Amino acid sequence: MDLSNLRPAEGSVHNDNFRKGRGHGSGNGKTAGKGMKGQKARSGAPRPGFEGGQMPLYRRIPKRGFTNRNYKEIIGINICALERFDDDAVVTIETLIETGIVNNPKDGVKILGNGEFTKKLNVKANAFSASAREKIEILGGTCEVI
Repeated sequence: MDLSNLRPAEGSVHNDNFRKGRGHGSGNGKTAGKGMKGQKARSGAPRPGFEGGQMPLYRRIPKRGFTNRNYKEIIGINICALERFDDDAVVTIETLIETGIVNNPKDGVKILGNGEFTKKLNVKANAFSASAREKIEILGGTCEVI
């Protein structure tokens, strides 16, 4: 038994078109699975999360900060990481993934100018810092924004 072959207990899952409250012969008649009396047995029962007037959990937990819907998660790579490529190589995001420099570039890759750099490369990335662009172009390489 492991997580990949878990199944619900026999008889615990009902079909969506199961008809509640249609006589005691159906096995779910009379109170229709709502028990005896009380607020939850009646129509107009309270909304989900209502705790009978007690301050609900979703209001007791502190809220902090804000999440920007337009946030872009851009991965920065220092130029010294590109030393493993051969001269005149074309460096794209796909080649960075293949060599293991980048795992999962969600919204893009930016080349940063930190470190030593001695190769002539044609680099295609989403963004370049000014110092990285300068170091690549001084050695005769090209920077292409994709």
